Amino acid sequence: MSRFVRDRQVFIFEEQIPTDHHLAYLEYHPFDGTDIVAIRPRIPHWWDEPQREAGLAHLLKTMLRLNGIVRPVLWFYSPMMFGFARDVEATAVVYDCMDELANFRFAPPRLKDLEAQLLERADVVFTGGQSLYAAKRHLHDNIHPLPSSVDVAHFARVRSGMPPSADLAALSGPKIGFYGVIDERIDLKLLDEVAAARPEWSVVLVGPVAKLRPEELPRRPNLHFLGQRSYGELPAYLSGWDVAIMPFAINDATRFISPTKTPEYLAAGKPVVSTPVVDVVASYGDLPGVFIAATAAEFILACENALALKASDWQPAVDEKLAGMSWDHTFDRMSDLLDQVITSNSQPVLRTPAVHPGRRADAYDVVIVGAGFAGSVLAERLASDGGKRVLLCDRRSHIGGNAYDHHDAAGILVHKYGPHIFHTNSTDIVDYLSRFTEWRPYEHRVLAAVDDKRVPMPINRTTLNLLYGLDLKDSSAAEEFLRSRAEPVAELRTSRDVVINQIGSELYRTFFEGYTRKQWGLDPSQLDKAVTARVPTRFCTDDRYFLDSFQAMPLNGYTAMFENMLDHDRIDLQLGVDFADIRRENLAPRIIYTGPIDEYFDHRFGALPYRSLAFKHETLDQRRFQPVAVVNFPDEAVPYTRITEYKHLTGQVHRQTSISYEFPQEHGDPYYPIPRHENAALYKRYAALANEHPEVSFVGRLGTYRYYNMDQVVGQALAHYRRMSQPASALAEVLS
Repeated sequence: MSRFVRDRQVFIFEEQIPTDHHLAYLEYHPFDGTDIVAIRPRIPHWWDEPQREAGLAHLLKTMLRLNGIVRPVLWFYSPMMFGFARDVEATAVVYDCMDELANFRFAPPRLKDLEAQLLERADVVFTGGQSLYAAKRHLHDNIHPLPSSVDVAHFARVRSGMPPSADLAALSGPKIGFYGVIDERIDLKLLDEVAAARPEWSVVLVGPVAKLRPEELPRRPNLHFLGQRSYGELPAYLSGWDVAIMPFAINDATRFISPTKTPEYLAAGKPVVSTPVVDVVASYGDLPGVFIAATAAEFILACENALALKASDWQPAVDEKLAGMSWDHTFDRMSDLLDQVITSNSQPVLRTPAVHPGRRADAYDVVIVGAGFAGSVLAERLASDGGKRVLLCDRRSHIGGNAYDHHDAAGILVHKYGPHIFHTNSTDIVDYLSRFTEWRPYEHRVLAAVDDKRVPMPINRTTLNLLYGLDLKDSSAAEEFLRSRAEPVAELRTSRDVVINQIGSELYRTFFEGYTRKQWGLDPSQLDKAVTARVPTRFCTDDRYFLDSFQAMPLNGYTAMFENMLDHDRIDLQLGVDFADIRRENLAPRIIYTGPIDEYFDHRFGALPYRSLAFKHETLDQRRFQPVAVVNFPDEAVPYTRITEYKHLTGQVHRQTSISYEFPQEHGDPYYPIPRHENAALYKRYAALANEHPEVSFVGRLGTYRYYNMDQVVGQALAHYRRMSQPASALAEVLS
């Protein structure tokens, strides 16, 4: 906050203090050397909770009014303050979550409920460490881990020979020290055992004792509780210590802590011995000079090893890590995120306009039917690279095909036709599309709803452990487990064969049978083996749905990308126009058709079967609905196959969230060619007929009756253009 006060007025509204006075009032206490003011509310000690909350709300509003503050930034360190501050109109609301306070001893019963309300109201959330971020990231759409930073210069004075604090002078032997609050998070039994086993050591603890009775503290001649000291005094204590310790108990209260003292100790040039706190192990466990010890015996041995260290053996690696951990860096990150929120809250949502040029030239070189990926890529290439006049038409009123996205009534960017996640291993395709969009890195994750559990999909080791209550330790164990379940099938013909051969009947029924029946309207035994081959099984814990080298979303959405792609003078768009209505006008000598090939030929040999989808879109008055973008519902009794929450895909920050339920159906717009042998045979008849019409090319998922991903369609379109561009064939070659 000392950095924020450079260009903002900062008041810290502290916890209430009981008073004997009959009225509530405020005390103003400026922090020495800063322009920050602490506001200390004094509340009559006999007031009950409703009276206290009402009194605090009145005092807060009075303070804001007297200081001329309108729409402040509200920055919460504790959800308990939200109860009386919720009605203040704010420019932005920040929740700076440093600990899982609900796990602390004597946590107020209302804390969890108030935190849930604060998370709904907050515009941005910071967490004090990675483990706390992992536990809460599914609760908010704008949450960021900001682990402890360090004022290196403040603590590095110890390395220059700073005199130790005078009250350490009388202590004998090696000095093992800790500073911080001494409460239920400290392993008092461990401290007692260490002090008892090494009476020649002086174990020093600096800090206030909280929530502990005096009799709970261990008593040893060499165990010294010195009480609270100021931040400015801490380097002098570190100067007198030989080893800095973090004797935290491993319990609920310490599960998510990320101690600020870790980098402070290291900056002072003191080796550190810690119990296995998750964030300490993850962030510092591999550094020389940091020792992790779970038991008293291990702790003593680690302290002995730390005492034997030479600074030159470990400090260079530590200093390299500390170089990137300044409070200035953390402040810059927080300030940028706060400014983004303030800017977003003060501006209306910008909606991307649809493209409706409505132009029509007298003659074209090519008419392209369908403004999805295949049609748009070919239109762009033919116009910008080939110099051709192109008419691009689509019966829908928008470009982008099924990848079309738009802002809904709430201003949330949604995919009208279900989630479209871009992924590819082709650098050529990425390079091409990057001409029309920047990218937002995104790795897709999917959960499957199985009874009351949400487990990763595709099946991996985590899935098996959660589903069966196992503790499979490594990939070999997972592989052996699945091998024991597998039921070998001599000849793999159908989707059912593939799955049962890999993982057996039980997992097949749990994850694949019902979902496939809903998705395709057919039993897996009636579908080609390629359908379930698209969903692998993994032995590791990698929960990414795709493993492609490039995974990202268009930064401003698919529609914006298509608009940039089609922004060319030689491309005319006719939207809301069915090709059947203009077909007889003979507008061009060449046609590229990306719609259903059987429809082009008026279903001469019968209709090719397609699976369609219907969507139910909803906007909810909450920030997060589910922990990942997509949750699958394999149970056949559930009418929809999946629920998508779009803000996961787009990264949009919004007080509400929009979701869609996906219902496969037999009739409607064609989405998926149904992969069966008889359907492939019927398509071949249409492909042969297409070969008799060299003036028409059929491209894309519907035009070639293939279950393509988006990148495959782009690749197919680019390849088709290259063939069209060959001088020998000009525009006469057909893509079948």
